[in-house]
Amino acid sequence: MRKALLSVTLLLSGGAIAGGGSTVPSGNTIAAIVSNDPNFSTLLSAVQAAGLVGTLSSAGPYTVFAPTNAAFAKVPAGQLQALLNNREQLRALLLYHVVPGRVAAAQVKGLSSATTAQGGTLNVSTMGGKVMINDATVTRADIRASNGVIHVIDTVLMP
Repeated sequence: MRKALLSVTLLLSGGAIAGGGSTVPSGNTIAAIVSNDPNFSTLLSAVQAAGLVGTLSSAGPYTVFAPTNAAFAKVPAGQLQALLNNREQLRALLLYHVVPGRVAAAQVKGLSSATTAQGGTLNVSTMGGKVMINDATVTRADIRASNGVIHVIDTVLMP
């Protein structure tokens, strides 16, 4: 787990792909899956604006709790625009959605919390057969990527 967090830190301090991390990724990485799914177009824009494409294209493994466009639509427009215009706050917000390591749904259900790449803690619970990450519901789990796994959530997680 520490090795993965160190990898994230190294990537953020200058290891992003050429072009500032804004190129469209290819393959079966987390970044490529997000870029090829129209339900994640807002997330992709945010990842590109934060310069995190390289991070989510790297070896990992990472677990990403990925908010959909509908999840981002719940964030007040002014707050979302302010985040998109503040690269450091945006990076922190996005890294709050990333847990170092590959954590499958079966493992998530057994957790009560998880430490994020941002350094915060996510609360994990099960309610009525649904997995909750803070106040977000996991709507789709275990989208496998070459460098980790994606769990789709219905609400943007705020640190």
